[in-house]
Amino acid sequence: MESLIGLVNRIQRACTMLGDYGGGSGDTTFSSLWEALPSVAVVGGQSSGKSSVLESIVGRDFLPRGSGIVTRRPLVLQLHRTDGDTPEYAEFLHLPKRKFTDFASVRQEIQDDTDRLTGQSKQISPVPIHLSIYSPNVVNLTLIDLPGLTKVATEGQPESIVEDIENMVRSYVEKPNCIILAISPANQDIATSDAIKLAREVDPTGERTFGVMTKLDLMDKGTNALDVLEGRSYRLQHPWVGVVNRSQADINKNTDMIVARRKEREYFATSPDYGHLVSKMGSEYLAKLLSQHLESVIRSRIPSITSLINKSIEELESEMDHLGRPVAVDAGAQLYTILELCRAFDRIFKEHLDGGRPGGDRIYGVFDNQLPAALRKLPFDRHLSLQNVRRVVSEADGYQPHLIAPEQGYRRLIEGALNYFRGPAEASVDAVHFVLKELVRKSIAETQELKRFPTLQAEIAGAANEALDRFREASKKTVVRLVDMESSYLTVDFFRKLPQEVEPKPGNPGPPTPTGSSNIDRLSEGHFRRIESNVSSYVGMVAETLRNTIPKAVVFCQVKEARNSLLNHFYAQLARQVGKQLSQLLDEDPALMERRQQCAKRLELYKAARDEIDSVSWAR
Repeated sequence: MESLIGLVNRIQRACTMLGDYGGGSGDTTFSSLWEALPSVAVVGGQSSGKSSVLESIVGRDFLPRGSGIVTRRPLVLQLHRTDGDTPEYAEFLHLPKRKFTDFASVRQEIQDDTDRLTGQSKQISPVPIHLSIYSPNVVNLTLIDLPGLTKVATEGQPESIVEDIENMVRSYVEKPNCIILAISPANQDIATSDAIKLAREVDPTGERTFGVMTKLDLMDKGTNALDVLEGRSYRLQHPWVGVVNRSQADINKNTDMIVARRKEREYFATSPDYGHLVSKMGSEYLAKLLSQHLESVIRSRIPSITSLINKSIEELESEMDHLGRPVAVDAGAQLYTILELCRAFDRIFKEHLDGGRPGGDRIYGVFDNQLPAALRKLPFDRHLSLQNVRRVVSEADGYQPHLIAPEQGYRRLIEGALNYFRGPAEASVDAVHFVLKELVRKSIAETQELKRFPTLQAEIAGAANEALDRFREASKKTVVRLVDMESSYLTVDFFRKLPQEVEPKPGNPGPPTPTGSSNIDRLSEGHFRRIESNVSSYVGMVAETLRNTIPKAVVFCQVKEARNSLLNHFYAQLARQVGKQLSQLLDEDPALMERRQQCAKRLELYKAARDEIDSVSWAR
């Protein structure tokens, strides 16, 4: 059974090295293994005798002493019982290769390590100190010594120190797997005990609380603590234990702890008040009681601890799959990795274009909405106004007016109108270019494998956008050519099919007019209106043609090229790069690398913990 506490001790030490040490600390992404492990937290107010109780249990004088807040970091004290011939020694987790046989040096190292983390100030820290003591004079037990509760901040302490200490202590004792060792001095009213007050708040039924009365020998004559020790003043599920620690005079004289234990036994054996409780009093009894209870609790919690470990292993393995494997150092493997990442991006980009993911439909929106709307807004009404038609036709005729149909006037009017189509054609190219760039950005963001490599993300984005710029230039040239082609050769059959003007027959000059000049003006205005109508019809026919051909050109020059050869130029560049350049492309985000390393270490810890639990024999 003793191996149970040793098992928990090993897991606790490993948890601390990973930054999981309870008290609301560590990575909150995964469940805290530390908090699932049963532990005994020692709680008490300043000057309650907390340190003396711990030293009496250990049988050694090793804790810092002084006025004010002495314990400024949690101390995880792991006691290991050894054979009688084995010399006593202590080890710190942060100094794994050094054995301390001088316990005065242990006290100094506790103080020094506290100062290393918190400085010379009187600040507190939740990062624990792990101390293991190996001795034939101890029982197998783990205790967590927490800073003493206080009511007033003293000089050099921040105003928040009272609340900070209580919050730290509370973060430990409120966990359901924490056993509370509440230290209260007998020479104070139990109703004012800081430890009992806090224990009552977090453990109202008293199932997790062990009460310890210190300083029984310092009570006023004629008084005793039987009402408390026998459970009449404040009842707990577990029996109260009274202890008698060394007096200040004993401490000043460096009285041996073994001698102090003997004096404690003699005090209870000869006390008229507590003699009948002698078998259940004293620090030695307290240590055995806590050891047996802790073993019992660990045994009962093993199934839930195993369940938590298995769940955490699944979560960590899933996280490791998400984070990906470490990058290979071989150049060939690195090139293969880069190509695989590019293919993953390219696959998502194609899904956006082909409809598997949203976004590709916006390209159709350019052709179905933006292009027709732009064509409708072209200023043909101004270009083909009667005044402008008359001006263009007259300028085209020069000094010799046209005889039958103003062909040069027609051509100039049509060519001028067709030039307006350049704007919507180029705007369609730019609109599709914008959509494609946005799809590249979204595809990179959605390629989970690429999240590890910000440098490669930037290179792929740059290469893709450069390719899209080239496709846009080719597409613009093509759509402008379509417009120019319409201007370079007019469809003659369109004009041959237009209704011809009917000349008045001889003898039928038409309706009489006041003067001959008015008749000429009306005919002239009607003539220009027919020219405007014919040109407008032809431009409308061309607009319908371009509405169909511009999308074809854009899709052929931009969309299909982007779909089929977006990264071809990038692939060609990759083939010429050497190992160092490939390594730079696979330079991971430092935060992600650290995250993978933490997950790998935690996964290793959890698997080792599971194996150790499985290897322990639970036979009684």
